[in-house]
Amino acid sequence: MARGPKPPIEALEVAIGHVLVKRELLKHALTHVSAIQKRTESYQRLEFLGDRVLGLAVAGMLYEMFPDSEEGDLSRRLAALVRKETCAEVARDWDVGPHLRLGAGESATGGRQKTAILGDACEAIIGAVYLDAGYEAARDVVVRSFSTRMAEPKRPLQDAKTSLQEWAQGRGLPPPVYREVGRSGPAHAPQFIIGVVVEGFELMSATGASKRVAEQSVARAFLEREGVLPLTPLKAGAES
Repeated sequence: MARGPKPPIEALEVAIGHVLVKRELLKHALTHVSAIQKRTESYQRLEFLGDRVLGLAVAGMLYEMFPDSEEGDLSRRLAALVRKETCAEVARDWDVGPHLRLGAGESATGGRQKTAILGDACEAIIGAVYLDAGYEAARDVVVRSFSTRMAEPKRPLQDAKTSLQEWAQGRGLPPPVYREVGRSGPAHAPQFIIGVVVEGFELMSATGASKRVAEQSVARAFLEREGVLPLTPLKAGAES
């Protein structure tokens, strides 16, 4: 089905809350590797930068918002807020999808709705704002878009990998071991198959758009299988 007309870039700037002087930075932040020949012309470098800016901004906000929290609690809150899924939610709030520059194959397979791509684009946009107007401007963008999520986290503050490690430790078992057991999909958008080995238990595996996502998915799938966590639909297609 053909897409409607692409919305003006000004609409995205309004959603972000920052009008870029260097508009080419925003175009760069919206360019997926599938749309270009040279990888450095995609949003990957801006994503790298934006990830660090986001982490610093969120860490500062948490430090101010939770003056009585210990380091461990702050770290868990930070991890929940900067994770790819949260960044993708922010990108959806900004309606980033229609503005993305994707290759034909990626566009045809729903790339504008993919969590991994939207999460990367969110970080890249934050990086673009940082280069355009400095840290304070980038921090303002983060504050506007992440403050509500900071006050009311949607997910458990402890990620699945940490929960699985503590579960294993509490039973006197060695730490879980994560291994890549396969890979599928095109080179520009691979799906990683990660297995987790816990001594004395059957291997569990799950897929994800990145190794990090697949590791979290397989850890949660393992905990669900063993009855530690309630069963939920497996987004990454976990399988035993």
